[in-house]
Amino acid sequence: MTAASLVRLLSLSAIWGASFLFMRMGAPVLGPTLLIFCRVLSAALFLAIVGAAMRKPLEPRRHALHFLVLGLFNSALPFLLFAFAARTLSASLLSILNATAPIWGAVIGAVWTRSAIAPKALLGLALGVGGVALLVGFDPESLRPGAPVAIALVLAATFSYGVATNYAKSAKKVDAFANAHGSMWAATLLIAPAVPFAPAPAAPTLAIGLAVLALGVMCSGIAYLLYFRLVADLGAASALTVTFLIPVFGVLWGHLFLGEAIGWNTWAGAAIVIAGTALVTGFSPGAVFRRAPAAA
Repeated sequence: MTAASLVRLLSLSAIWGASFLFMRMGAPVLGPTLLIFCRVLSAALFLAIVGAAMRKPLEPRRHALHFLVLGLFNSALPFLLFAFAARTLSASLLSILNATAPIWGAVIGAVWTRSAIAPKALLGLALGVGGVALLVGFDPESLRPGAPVAIALVLAATFSYGVATNYAKSAKKVDAFANAHGSMWAATLLIAPAVPFAPAPAAPTLAIGLAVLALGVMCSGIAYLLYFRLVADLGAASALTVTFLIPVFGVLWGHLFLGEAIGWNTWAGAAIVIAGTALVTGFSPGAVFRRAPAAA
């Protein structure tokens, strides 16, 4: 891994870790539906500008159904579920539970392909469940009204990511940038009909407005560009490292900017969930520092 790739990896982890901070700030004020509509719309507009500059056509008619499926399971549905949960759960807990997405992806993939799960992956699943139990069982957030439902919503969101991952593997080959761009427009169209029925609970301040803009442009638009560059430079397996770093930044931002407490169970639960995810995905730390061959 080059120094430039390491900087991109850490930057992406910090940006995606911050998305839970911004959702925690925006959801109680704007409401989950309006917040996520603003997120996907601003991301779509940003990617449209980038696409025009890069001369990358979207071809919406040709890939309309593909974009709708990807937009539903990879953006609209999980973003909304996270936003609803963000009204109750801390940014720290949201970011750690997000690390279960690859676990769901492996389980869904096994069912999808009708293949057995390897013993190593089964151990990873057990660790993942144990880590979540440790987080929930000893976290004061879990005692708040509505917390069990919010935790279930987050796990449903990561399940949706697992569906999207497996769908993307089996779907038609579409340019990675087009997938990001098209899925954001699809998510915008899917959420738009619900916006008139979900008014903002309170008037947003300048800080909330900036948080929403950052959530869309930075955490969705710029983050996708960084991620695709990492995949191109390092390969998909090494780019997966971001999954393990997001909780670190999510906990850090929540503590620094929202004053969220960090208990022993936070770090222990996060470590167990991440270890379980690594086992399920077969992730090897050594592979991160082996630079992938340059594409022809």
